[in-house]
Amino acid sequence: MRKLIEEINNLKKEKNAIILAHSYQNIEIDEVADFVGDSLYLSQQAKKTNADIIIFAGVYFMAQTAKIISPDKKVILPNINAGCLMADMINHKQMLDFKSKHPNIPIVCYINSTAEVKAECDICCTSSNALQIVKSLNSDKVLFLPDQNLGKWVENQLNSVKIITYNGNCPVHHNINVSDIKDARNKYPNAKILIHPECKPEVSKLGDYVGSTSGIINYVKNSSDKQFIIVTEKGVYDRLKRDYPNKEFILIKDNMLCESMKLTTLEEILNALKNETTEIILDEKIRQASSNCIERMLKVSN
Repeated sequence: MRKLIEEINNLKKEKNAIILAHSYQNIEIDEVADFVGDSLYLSQQAKKTNADIIIFAGVYFMAQTAKIISPDKKVILPNINAGCLMADMINHKQMLDFKSKHPNIPIVCYINSTAEVKAECDICCTSSNALQIVKSLNSDKVLFLPDQNLGKWVENQLNSVKIITYNGNCPVHHNINVSDIKDARNKYPNAKILIHPECKPEVSKLGDYVGSTSGIINYVKNSSDKQFIIVTEKGVYDRLKRDYPNKEFILIKDNMLCESMKLTTLEEILNALKNETTEIILDEKIRQASSNCIERMLKVSN
């Protein structure tokens, strides 16, 4: 594997390429990644980089986001089949139908959505800034899509805003039930339970901390506690185990795996660098419209 990593790093320099990796990726991807993190962080890095090529170790909507923000760069998704079940729950037609049923209400779309959907929305958000984005609209009603759980979690935090959600979710997080959290609390009474807000609201209410992947990682970093139950995708658990060997981590369920996120391999990253074949191409009108949505988010978040 060391030879493969060395070959990737050499080719990356040769081609002035940068590799962005989401925290749900296979952990060995970190060996070649220039930046590892959640969607907001990677979006910001995509905007800042002066690289000619962006290799996005993530899923399709993330690579699209990088292309939207950096249209003059070549953006490559190593495995073009790496999609997102949540993003696939709403297409352009369904977006228009949802919008037409609730006219004249500002629309927030979670970054886990396609460029075509983003193009129809007012502003984008991620799990780390959703609360901030909704508050910035100064509206008593907001449409939120596609994640019903994140939308309702934000509503519960604000109280003063009615959030009308689209009926979408992340199956990995949606699979967690109240009983799972209660069982974990009974089994590990001294552990802090850290929950991603893509879980159902009744689940999130039971956590000691609710936040994005980077938020969960930062919580562990700054905490004096020694035992944590991780309620999000296994990639976060794997990185925490590696980075904090003196702390104990329990994954809430063994099946907390986003299969699409695990499709990307080091071999595919090398192939992407060599051949540059799985490039992300966007219609310019859609790119511009979706760019407005994302740029508004970045202005609020910066």
